[in-house]
Amino acid sequence: MRDISKYQGIIPAFYACYDDQGGVSAQRTKAWTKYLLDLGVKGVYVCGSSGECIYQGVEDRKKTLEAVMELAGGKMTVIAHVACNNTADSVALAAHAESLGVDAIAAIPPIYFHLPERSIARYWNDISAAAPHTDFIIYNIPQLAGTALTMPLFREMLKNPMVAGVKNSSMPIQDIQMFKAEGGEDFAVFNGPDEQLVGGLAIGADGAIGGTYGVMPELYMKIFRLCQAGSYDQARPIQYACNEIIAELCAGKGHMYALIKAVIRRRTGLVLGGVRSPLANAEPEDEAHIARAAELIDKAIAKYC
Repeated sequence: MRDISKYQGIIPAFYACYDDQGGVSAQRTKAWTKYLLDLGVKGVYVCGSSGECIYQGVEDRKKTLEAVMELAGGKMTVIAHVACNNTADSVALAAHAESLGVDAIAAIPPIYFHLPERSIARYWNDISAAAPHTDFIIYNIPQLAGTALTMPLFREMLKNPMVAGVKNSSMPIQDIQMFKAEGGEDFAVFNGPDEQLVGGLAIGADGAIGGTYGVMPELYMKIFRLCQAGSYDQARPIQYACNEIIAELCAGKGHMYALIKAVIRRRTGLVLGGVRSPLANAEPEDEAHIARAAELIDKAIAKYC
């Protein structure tokens, strides 16, 4: 039986940390890692959507993961998203991640071309083979990847003994139930949509990985603890508070992650930089949304944590 306890908790999707010139900053990456480590999150999910991986090269992603592992290795769970839109780069990142000692690697399916499921399975298995001693997490996010993790494809992937979990970011909560039932008790299913964490945990998610967890980890960790205790009535108002904050973060002209980084700077003093083009950085008129989001986070933490 696989021990999935290292995946049972709140795992923030790690934000890309840039210097003032827009390059990956190891110094800022380490500072952000330390902040999350000190707060006591279960782990971090590095170089995924929140890490702007789709707009980064292989060396950028290696630099980020190396900086994270320098502080976090052996201290919290580290899942490295390694998928690129070609097999060779994905394989290179998988091998690099294993060499650093990450707990798991993860991958979305290839995007743009609509590939048959046998090609997707081959792609994922090739990545997994490059890190043969490391757990493999399937990242199911059909609304962005354009490909859904069907049950036939899932069953095919379960033939690979290193497939240890699914990060499920599809919107139907039922998908969590189906993947958990098929994968078994020693298979980890992560809730993906932040707005439905309570629902995902209620239906059987083991842990959760989310793009807004880093800006308000205290609230999500409280939700997780309450749900573990079966106190869903107490968790529900915190979920509502998080959802109000998410709406504010999505209301600006800049991309959500640009506003999130501005909120982090306002609340903690940590500078993570902007976002990488073509994502839009925050504009002056976004300041009201940034201030409001920061205020809502502070009020919610004071009230619930």
